[in-house]
Amino acid sequence: MAVKSKKKAQSHSSNELLENPEALAEQLSRGEEWFEKHKKTVFAGVAIIALAIAGIFGYRYYVSYQNEEAQNEMFQAIYYFEQDSVVQALRGDGANLGFIQIEQDYKGTAAANLAKFYIGAGYLQMEDYESALLYLEEFSSDDLLVQSKAYSLMGDAHMELEEYSEAADLYERAAGNKPTDEFSPYYLMKAALAHEKAGNNEAAAEAYRKVIDTYPNSDLVPQAKKFMYRITGA
Repeated sequence: MAVKSKKKAQSHSSNELLENPEALAEQLSRGEEWFEKHKKTVFAGVAIIALAIAGIFGYRYYVSYQNEEAQNEMFQAIYYFEQDSVVQALRGDGANLGFIQIEQDYKGTAAANLAKFYIGAGYLQMEDYESALLYLEEFSSDDLLVQSKAYSLMGDAHMELEEYSEAADLYERAAGNKPTDEFSPYYLMKAALAHEKAGNNEAAAEAYRKVIDTYPNSDLVPQAKKFMYRITGA
């Protein structure tokens, strides 16, 4: 009964506003008074929302522009890298930026992320394995083939540091990240070697067996059979 009475009262109040111009005017007046009293807060809230929206679009435009500019800067560095001029690729030549400076100047862009891959690969060639790992671990890519390559390079760095178990894990991640007939057998062979270096012949044999069973058309199958026989006798 109390609920029905409440609803009836609310209905009566609504009808009164519609049928009684004075009551409606009084209600509107109260609304105007409230608005006048709180308009600073209202306008501040609207301004904050507007600034947030503008900031989002502005930031996206800025990042897009920065990424395009960074990509243009990378052309010469990539050329040096492909010519095995690793020092110039990483540090620049005085007229053109190197990958290290590009990564620092254009943080947050896809180009800066890619620069980390090149920096890591470059430090690996320069035998600075700790620095190589630092950059490669920060790199990430939606391109699974490139990401697999990054895992493999990290494995190479750990191999040089004689951290064989870590290397084996990374090679197996490379092989399984996006399995392909071309690259996965190669990564598995590297994983097997790392397992052997770590003294884990069982894991090594499993990696060799996976090459043989999963990639029977690979050119690496004869070598995998030979190495598996060497450690298992079968």
